[in-house]
Amino acid sequence: MLRPKPPTMPQPTGHLTPPTVLQPTTITPAAPVPPPAPIVPAPSRPTIQLTPGTALALVGGGTAVVLVVGAVLVSLLLAVAVTGVSVAVVAVVLRLLVNDLHKGR
Repeated sequence: MLRPKPPTMPQPTGHLTPPTVLQPTTITPAAPVPPPAPIVPAPSRPTIQLTPGTALALVGGGTAVVLVVGAVLVSLLLAVAVTGVSVAVVAVVLRLLVNDLHKGR
């Protein structure tokens, strides 16, 4: 059967140079840093002023959205009702056909 073969480490090739040794450096303290300036908060959002025309447009838009969503929901409900009635009629017709077959007519 299949036997896994462990990978072998490749041998280094070419001339290897020893790593360079860095000499330690002296650390000199920096000049004192002045404290940061206080952060000024961003101005708050501007207030929205509704004019009579804007309010009327918002009411009209909201009414349109409600009417469209209502029409979609009513049409979905009507589709479900029509489907249910048609399935019921098909069930009655099939029941009548099966009863006629069992009577031997």
